[in-house]
Amino acid sequence: MADLSVVSYVGAPAARGTIGAKINRSLLIQIAITVVTVVVVFAPILPLFYQSIIDRPLYEAGAVVTASNYTNLLSSPTILEVLWNTTLVVVLTTAIAQVIGTALAILIGRTDLPGRSFLGDLVLLPMYLSSLVLAFGWFIAYGPSGYITAWFANSFGGAPWNLYSIAGMALIGGISQAPLAFLYCQASTALSDPSLEQAARSCGAGPMRTLWSVTMPMLLPAIVSSGILNATSALESLAIPLIFGQPAGITVFTTFLYEQGIVSPRPDYGLVATAAAFMLLLVVGLVFLQNRILRNASRYISVTGKVNKPKMFELGPYRWLVFAIVATYALLFCVAPMVFLAVRGLVPVLSPLIPFWKFLTLQYLVEVFTVENYQRSIINTLLISLIGGVFGTLYIALVALVSERSSPGFGPLKYIALFPRAVPGLIAGLGFFYAMTFLPGMSLLQNSVWLLAIAYVMRYIPTGYGAISPSLMQIGPGIDRAAKVSGADWWTTTHSILLPIMRPALFACFSLLFIQFLKEYTVALFLFSPDTEVMGVTLLRRWAQGEVARVAALSTVQMFITISVIYLMRRFFGVKFYG
Repeated sequence: MADLSVVSYVGAPAARGTIGAKINRSLLIQIAITVVTVVVVFAPILPLFYQSIIDRPLYEAGAVVTASNYTNLLSSPTILEVLWNTTLVVVLTTAIAQVIGTALAILIGRTDLPGRSFLGDLVLLPMYLSSLVLAFGWFIAYGPSGYITAWFANSFGGAPWNLYSIAGMALIGGISQAPLAFLYCQASTALSDPSLEQAARSCGAGPMRTLWSVTMPMLLPAIVSSGILNATSALESLAIPLIFGQPAGITVFTTFLYEQGIVSPRPDYGLVATAAAFMLLLVVGLVFLQNRILRNASRYISVTGKVNKPKMFELGPYRWLVFAIVATYALLFCVAPMVFLAVRGLVPVLSPLIPFWKFLTLQYLVEVFTVENYQRSIINTLLISLIGGVFGTLYIALVALVSERSSPGFGPLKYIALFPRAVPGLIAGLGFFYAMTFLPGMSLLQNSVWLLAIAYVMRYIPTGYGAISPSLMQIGPGIDRAAKVSGADWWTTTHSILLPIMRPALFACFSLLFIQFLKEYTVALFLFSPDTEVMGVTLLRRWAQGEVARVAALSTVQMFITISVIYLMRRFFGVKFYG
């Protein structure tokens, strides 16, 4: 009966027009979505490259093509130091994230560790929060005047860590990005064929030998994929180098762009665009390297039609010792920074020498909800996250449907839609800034939150596509053919059948976009105006003014909104944010 009702429903519109008219309507919609995607993806990138090869700002007439911006950048006395610092931070951050993430994935995913599910949720906490908020939490807990640093110094005469260094920055970045490696490797360990491990054991290999010779090689695609993504994230990270690198005089690519393009009273647009183009090429190179390394991923396939339940490695007498180590890691590095950040928003001073409960006050939280500046940034952020998330979800769903469920000629649209994963947030914001002065009509969006919403959607098209695409693969092509036989065109099939079936994936896509838009701040740095400030930008500006308590209070509000959305989506819509 269900099939008959579907056929009857999709067949009804056929009586109201010719099939040729429907084909033209569908084709026009598909072309329109393709054109919009091309414009949204490349409009901010092309002006950026053009700015890098002309001798004056885009808004000035009479520009002459020149290579002087590239020669000036490469001959700059600071660029070699910036390149060296960036390389060190990226390599160390990626190495720390991969080691921690892979170890946690094996311990939590493949051993009989007690409390594995609870520990897995704890170590994933940094993934849900803004890198800016995480950096503030680390500063308040482990910074030079942080609570734990002060307690350690009072108890033992000094703290052995210094976060104002390349190693300190890499440690924070590595721990913040370890959840990504954890997720990739955990999924891979869950899918690996346990018969290979059983064969190794039957040949006399012990648990460690089996782990090293069989399990670890099968994790290689996951380690490489998450490693490239973590390297890209480390390259485009701004919050950690800005908070911990700048005070120590350590400049990396992102802080170089921030200082030259935003903080400088007279920005050198040519130099900034050239550095941005150089950074964009680096990220594109990393993504290309990932694809090259994994081009023969079929040799790692171990899951076949035969389903075997993997056998857990037994930790034996070390079971509770390993539990203590993992729990200590989760509490000290994933939970403590957030707890101290929240407490700092409730007290004027946080020190181990003074009991914090004697100075508890709601003053800073009240200010966050009553002072116009804070109110506006919260409202703008929620508007962009909510409305931008809804429109972004529908738009990305249509992009996925055009590229995967229409004629083969639209197949390349998928690669265009995935290209923004190689565009760092700071570069996307800078590109839209140039596009406003270069492209006709873009200036109408200036000083509007909708410009930020469009830039955010462009930045996170690959994220939404990744949430929707698996759902499309699960919908058999027979539905499309049945609708077509009944007289329905592509558009009727899309909005009457496919989109309703894809509802769970659409909720997941909206949830991901909402959280990413809530966390995002790098895209807004080049685009915001006093009326369109978002929470991340307000946090950075207040931090620069030394208002630590107010920054902590606003960060706490952002954490509360994020955790609430995650809970509501999981509780009422069954959305899974990983796995």
